[in-house]
Amino acid sequence: MSEFVYLYREASMPASPQAMQDRMVKWLAWFRDLEQTGHMVSKGHPLHRTEGGVVRDRKGSLTDGPYAETKDIVIGYTVIEAKDFEQAVQLSTGCPLLDDGGLVEVRPIMKL
Repeated sequence: MSEFVYLYREASMPASPQAMQDRMVKWLAWFRDLEQTGHMVSKGHPLHRTEGGVVRDRKGSLTDGPYAETKDIVIGYTVIEAKDFEQAVQLSTGCPLLDDGGLVEVRPIMKL
């Protein structure tokens, strides 16, 4: 088994508090399924949508980020375990974010 990170990219926020609540129910069900099937390593955490920065050099030069002008923002991550990249991609297709125009970036984690 190998580890992969899912980076969640969202284009827009849910339109109402009820839509947000409905989305959370779907997320929790998907996470529960990943846990029960032995694929969940770490749920990760949501990321702040507007705070943060990009370090540009060893002196610590910092520029604003995430960038509001981008079409999608990384809003969180999860670490999962899968037999290979293809299975990691297949497991990501259950993510509720895909129903709302969001994206799931699947990246293998290198073992050092």
